[in-house]
Amino acid sequence: MRTFATATLVALMTAGPALAASGPFFSLHNTNFVVLLAFILFIAILMYFRVPTLIAGMLDKRADGIKSELDEARALREEAQTLLASYERKQKEVQEQAERIVAHAKTEAAEAAEQAKEDLKGSIARRLKAAEDQIASAESSAVREVRDEAIRIAIGAARDVVAKSMTAAEGNKLIDAAISEVDAKLH
Repeated sequence: MRTFATATLVALMTAGPALAASGPFFSLHNTNFVVLLAFILFIAILMYFRVPTLIAGMLDKRADGIKSELDEARALREEAQTLLASYERKQKEVQEQAERIVAHAKTEAAEAAEQAKEDLKGSIARRLKAAEDQIASAESSAVREVRDEAIRIAIGAARDVVAKSMTAAEGNKLIDAAISEVDAKLH
């Protein structure tokens, strides 16, 4: 810092406007000299009170705060991606299970149709109707199971989110309200 102050003093003393002033440079009547002294005094006061060090410290604290916020944001993003992947995997499993149920229902319907072919023509129509009813029932059952599973997962996720962000009393009130609403919609 002392070399900077020395270099500044030398530069100011050899400056063109300072030499163009009338009279001796090192006089209190020369405004350029007075401005130079005030500037040097100002720089000295800043150095005495260690203002650059304080400013650098404040900037370092701010940078550390920003860095910690960025690290926290990255961690939250990774957690959210993990949670999303988990829910997508669960949704895929539920969809596959529904497809298996439908495939199983179709297989049963085909078996029922073969059995119906062996019976009288009158019983053929009755058995086809039974197979179609069974397929519809299996499909509605599969849809209901998928919906129930999705609701269960959503309730669990909502419970986790609410539990983390609210007090126990508020969380219990919201959980009771959500359960009664879901119960009313399902029945």
